Amino acid sequence: MSPNDGFPTSIESEALLEDIMSTPSPGLVQDLARVPGDIMILGVGGKMGPTLARMARRAAPEKRIVAVARFSSSGLREELETEGIDTIVCDLLDAEAVRALPRIENIVFMAGFKFGAQSDPGQTWAMNVQVPAIVAETFRDSRIVAFSTGCVYPFAEVREGGSSEDVTPEPPGEYAITCLGRERMFQHYSKLYGTPGVLFRLNYAIDLRYGVLHDLAQKIIDRKPIDVSMGHVNIIWQGDACAQALRSLAHCASPPMPLNVSGPEILSVRWLAQELGRRLDIEPEIIGVEAERSWLTNTARAAQLFGYPSVSTLTMIGWVADWVAAGRRSLGKPTKFEVRSGAY
Repeated sequence: MSPNDGFPTSIESEALLEDIMSTPSPGLVQDLARVPGDIMILGVGGKMGPTLARMARRAAPEKRIVAVARFSSSGLREELETEGIDTIVCDLLDAEAVRALPRIENIVFMAGFKFGAQSDPGQTWAMNVQVPAIVAETFRDSRIVAFSTGCVYPFAEVREGGSSEDVTPEPPGEYAITCLGRERMFQHYSKLYGTPGVLFRLNYAIDLRYGVLHDLAQKIIDRKPIDVSMGHVNIIWQGDACAQALRSLAHCASPPMPLNVSGPEILSVRWLAQELGRRLDIEPEIIGVEAERSWLTNTARAAQLFGYPSVSTLTMIGWVADWVAAGRRSLGKPTKFEVRSGAY
């Protein structure tokens, strides 16, 4: 077991990974118990959606959990159904199909389009702005936790401790601009109808099969250089991020409350690479010079609401190093965290 947080020192299967990530905390169980109504997750087919759906099912066995997506990946729908999660096939760009969905009291909105945003701006705007408008109008009488990103902020100096929720958004690039557009749609319809919500500004969830640490470890294994121009990051275990998203249902307000979600530390990319390299017994090749400013958020508000994440940075580093060294499955979806232009 890990000496500090009680978790195993390594995770050797996807079944164990999914179990650990979707285990609900006592705080989550308590919060969902005081949130009336069932839960529907829109856009469940992404990297985090299945974990969040499983966690909701385990945390609130008395509630109906509904997972909505196009379900273009084979097997996911059947897996969720087997675990007691209701599924509905729906293209969220189809307004009539969205309006045909059941009116459920609690919505977690996870749909979005990032990679390919620069080459297909029309699709980016449709998914990141039009779809939220459709959803916000349709579910005007629900609570809505809408996934967003810390990329809506300008770069922050490391010494400033990251952007707090009071910092005025200043998104660079097509993707980040449309993410702010997503937030504006939920804000607009909240003002119109009084819909309570949370704008869930997440920075870099960590799963062993993808994420910033996975990207770094894979580059070290492949003997590829690591560019540290984006010198610092925030990261959070995916299970902790999902728990905070579900717990946010108990804190919805009108106008929607922006909430930065990540780990409490501002982490040096160079240090992360060196720590991973030490565990992999490979000296990482570092290139570039750290910029004075990076995409960083201050998560003090989330820590006040939910406490600190349960999985430590060093535990995540150890897990990822072991996973990648063993050649276990990767989702093949790099985060591109090092991109400073906002072009994806």
